[in-house]
Amino acid sequence: MTALIPLGRAILFAIIGFLIGAGLSAALVEVSGREEMKEPVIAGGYLIALIGWLFGIGVWGGWVREWFGASIKSFDAHGWKRYFGFSTDHKVIGVQYGATMVVILLLAGALAMLMRIELADSDSNLLSSTDYNTVMSLHGIMMIAVAVAALMGGFANYVMPLMIGADDVAFPRLNALSYWIVPPVAVLLLLTPVFGGMDTGWTAYPPLASQGSTGNLLFLMAFATFGISSILGGLNFIATIITMRAPGMTWSRLPIFVWAVFAASLISLTATQFVAYALLMVIFERVFGMHFFDGTIGGDAILFEHVFWFYSHPAVYVMILPAFGIELEILSHFARKPVFAYKWVVRAFFSIVALSFVVWAHHLFTSGMSGELHGPFMVLTELISIPTGVVFLAAIGTIWRGRLWMKTPMLFAMGVIANFLIGGLTGLYLADVVTDLNFQDTYFVVAHFHYTIVGGEIFAMMAAIYYWYPKVTGRMYNETLGKIHFIGMFVLYNVTFIPMFIVGSKGMNRRVANYPEEFESLNLFITGAALLLGLAFLPFVYNMVNSWIRGRKAGDNPWGARTLEWQTSSPPPEENFETPPVILEDPYGYGDPDAKHFEFPDAAGHTPQPVGGDD
Repeated sequence: MTALIPLGRAILFAIIGFLIGAGLSAALVEVSGREEMKEPVIAGGYLIALIGWLFGIGVWGGWVREWFGASIKSFDAHGWKRYFGFSTDHKVIGVQYGATMVVILLLAGALAMLMRIELADSDSNLLSSTDYNTVMSLHGIMMIAVAVAALMGGFANYVMPLMIGADDVAFPRLNALSYWIVPPVAVLLLLTPVFGGMDTGWTAYPPLASQGSTGNLLFLMAFATFGISSILGGLNFIATIITMRAPGMTWSRLPIFVWAVFAASLISLTATQFVAYALLMVIFERVFGMHFFDGTIGGDAILFEHVFWFYSHPAVYVMILPAFGIELEILSHFARKPVFAYKWVVRAFFSIVALSFVVWAHHLFTSGMSGELHGPFMVLTELISIPTGVVFLAAIGTIWRGRLWMKTPMLFAMGVIANFLIGGLTGLYLADVVTDLNFQDTYFVVAHFHYTIVGGEIFAMMAAIYYWYPKVTGRMYNETLGKIHFIGMFVLYNVTFIPMFIVGSKGMNRRVANYPEEFESLNLFITGAALLLGLAFLPFVYNMVNSWIRGRKAGDNPWGARTLEWQTSSPPPEENFETPPVILEDPYGYGDPDAKHFEFPDAAGHTPQPVGGDD
């Protein structure tokens, strides 16, 4: 149980920190003469509790001590114990992120099942309106957290340094910090029902977010804290890719997943700051009595919507760009073909990054925005479909006439193509002003959003889990169970969400528990399909756990892939490579018997010289 000592110490320090912070905040409120004390005390207590949690988990001994001239104390645990402390190994952090996000995914899925049970009947009273809104809001923000952090925090952390031949990320301790900020976020979200729930939805629009129960404050603090983690991760990945590539790893030789992580990190680093400011302003309204968004005294609630979506629509691409990268990696390896139109895909990634910052206002067509802005934002929103289409065509081109190896990762990658096609095409209806005015705030939006994020990003996440599972665990999963999981998830996912387009096009509003009786039969059908979709994840959970314990040992490269992460042991050693590799060509030389992506220095210590390559 010694492995749990850092975790226990972190919990203890967090409790002590909360008591100290709450006490100091209560004293300051008393001195100021304010009547409202509860929320300032909670906010002040949380701030010090967060610092206590981080110090307890290892930030003090593994980092801050050095600032005062003392030697740092590294976290030396091995085996499973490594995952319960402040490890700076990017692979450990990747597993920590991945395991945490899978747990949150399952919790968010359970909340979705609860919502669907309520919606099975048009007049069901299983949940009160507040409880339904709380469940809906928690489901939404948890799934957003999974979509943002699972690929970037999990797989980007684990495999990106390996792919570029690095021994770690540029800032290992900052990397560990970005993960250990996340557990307090989960605690805050789970506590929101205890403090009165939240009526705002996951968007947290004022004036609702500025008023109401204390649960809203907890949600705002959780959202803002998670934003800090996202910013730190983006900074770290950008620095790593720029400065730590192996000799010969020119820009034109980067694996496509690395390009996707780089592009998504640019958004994480920049756009997230805007929503963080907006959330802090709402927190200041509640805690300090400020009035940034109160229209009665000169504030503007619509301003929050603009700032929120200035971040939140680019955030969609923080989720989907790594999914595109994973999709193309897997399609290439399992089709035994190079990534089709590689350079055009890279150009498309950065076109998406640029355009993502000028499309936000299509979310505000019905919010009172000037009609003169409708046309420009409609055109810009439609324009982003062009680089997205380039990526889609590259995926089709990669598998065209390839020697397809239909393993579970390949099935999920091809599922991304099918699902995202539906999500992308239906997005055009929400980009066009005329159709958006009719579909806004209906289940058409719900269906589109889920086809984009779940159908695209979560399916890519599953493809990544199955693809890199042998590398992470050193074990092979059960292929039969993997295919059962895919078939069940793909079929039931489409059976669940396609009917939502139908009820949405007929005018059924989202975010409400009660609806016109005419939609009851379709909603009952959707609920049944959704419950079965939840059950489809049981083979996945069993497969992952059982295979990790007693699965067949995997070789170092069971897929015969060419990228660098497969050229070391499974699992990789702490230093990743015994000797640094030298990159000779791009990693997609399938079909060319003479292609050679890399070399290692020979036994005599002679290092091959990198050749060619456009930078």
